[in-house]
Amino acid sequence: MELHFTGILIALCTFLAIGMFHPLVIKTEYYTGTRFWWLFLLGGLLCVVGAFFIADVFWSSIVGVVGASFLWSIGELFEQKKRVERGWFPMNPKRKNEYQRKA
Repeated sequence: MELHFTGILIALCTFLAIGMFHPLVIKTEYYTGTRFWWLFLLGGLLCVVGAFFIADVFWSSIVGVVGASFLWSIGELFEQKKRVERGWFPMNPKRKNEYQRKA
């Protein structure tokens, strides 16, 4: 019996990508707010388009997953701002004027 690990490796890399983007969104919102959402868009589009040109299925999948994570993070960045306004996450005291709720 021959075992194939490609699917498991892609799943592991997907898990790691999601795990890396979660704190990236939190830190980005804390330090810069939502003003750099377009960098997530640019990164996502570059990765998604790049995935079309990578012949290896494993690497194409990983680049596509990273691209999707970048794109998903745009919405999460704006949701993170709402979570901060609700008091669920700490507000950057240097940027109090950017929130609806004042600390």
